Amino acid sequence: MQRVAAFCSLILLSLTAPSAENLIGARQRMVQEQILAKGIVDSRILNAFNRVARHLFVDPELRHHAYADVEVPIDEGQTVNRPYTVAIMTAIIAPGFDKKVLEIGTGSGYQAAILAELVKRVYTIDIYGSLTAKARSRIRSMGYDNVSFKTGDGYLGWEEHAPYDGIIVTCSPDHIPEPLIRQLAVGGRMVIPVSFSSQVQELILVEKEADGRLKRTNLIPVQFVPMIQRRHVD
Repeated sequence: MQRVAAFCSLILLSLTAPSAENLIGARQRMVQEQILAKGIVDSRILNAFNRVARHLFVDPELRHHAYADVEVPIDEGQTVNRPYTVAIMTAIIAPGFDKKVLEIGTGSGYQAAILAELVKRVYTIDIYGSLTAKARSRIRSMGYDNVSFKTGDGYLGWEEHAPYDGIIVTCSPDHIPEPLIRQLAVGGRMVIPVSFSSQVQELILVEKEADGRLKRTNLIPVQFVPMIQRRHVD
């Protein structure tokens, strides 16, 4: 009886779980239809999205959603952002081989893996230790050795390794954190979703010019999970 049940489970799994071939095809379509078709044409960025297996960053039962134009839920009430959202934020910071980038909000680790394909060094921080641990395990198992992880308050950044050529913030505060501004290198770019009200968020590009002045450019309306600071977790 147990053998019959196990056999039935395997049949059900084969019918519901996407095959490796289907996942590769879905990833290629994602890049073509959700990223390239929307104007992101940098071949390095497109290649990074083709190389990083997005389905490995979501729970197995949700893998059929991994390459869809949707946010995919993960632990702690967080999400993996839509592919285009990850792509546009990556493109905005103009990643280069020699760049050092800080990510605020590790989440699943997908954005960090994309960055690891494109820049010299990635530093990523999350308020939730459980997410940090899972992301570290995933990314290490994929062979990336240029990503450093920290559990902590993203509002404060990661001062020890500053300044950063690029900063990507994947959660939304109600203002641009001053510690992140200080940690942005001259000539650097930060992309951050800022909540102006409970209903309105805007993606903002912050550039630090040669004289230290900041240039802010409002880009597009977005919807991100809120930034959670340490005092709201302890």
